[in-house]
Amino acid sequence: MLLSGGLDSTVCLAIAVRDSPAVTTVTVDYGQRHRRELEAARRVAAGLGAEQLVVNLDLSAWGGSALTDDAIAVPNHTAAPSYAASGAIPTTYVPARNLIFCALACGIAESRDCDSVYLGVNALDYSGYPDCRPEFIAAFQEAAALGLKRGVEGRPLDFRTPLIRHTKAQIVGLGVELGAPLELTWSCYRGEMEPCGSCDACALRAKGFSEAGVTDPALR
Repeated sequence: MLLSGGLDSTVCLAIAVRDSPAVTTVTVDYGQRHRRELEAARRVAAGLGAEQLVVNLDLSAWGGSALTDDAIAVPNHTAAPSYAASGAIPTTYVPARNLIFCALACGIAESRDCDSVYLGVNALDYSGYPDCRPEFIAAFQEAAALGLKRGVEGRPLDFRTPLIRHTKAQIVGLGVELGAPLELTWSCYRGEMEPCGSCDACALRAKGFSEAGVTDPALR
């Protein structure tokens, strides 16, 4: 299970823990601006009784994203048109991030003889990242089946994306239903001591809790 420590991946982990006898979480320290999510991921994994692996892979070495390059500002949600309105991919997109993370998850899953990889990606209430779409996941699963030993032997990994067609409100509701530790999660891209409330991640999170009629426990 790829775990960032955010809302979506935390709810996805709660699903994985419900469905599976043992879960290993993989959190990537990729030089992200919002390093608060690393501690959030550690606490979430511990809270749900899952093993946690932390992989260090510094994507800031080549930058190209507001999340890995301090020279690129994190945009305010209100200062730029939404993806739904414009179709523009925001500067918070990290080049090839999920492509790289999925490859890491495959290597770990194969080495531990795991049958499934859980991903908390979402393609409804999201920022328009191309590597969160169902088409990407399907294509990557096919590539993994061709490129992994277990795939060639007839035991391909099953990529599970239980939240991919959920709204943020539905994700919040499911998290409450499953008892996921939403109070431990971190979403803000700016990574300061408190959520900024103005970046895209904060705005989408606030939208989800508001539409679900639930008070965000992380803001209490």
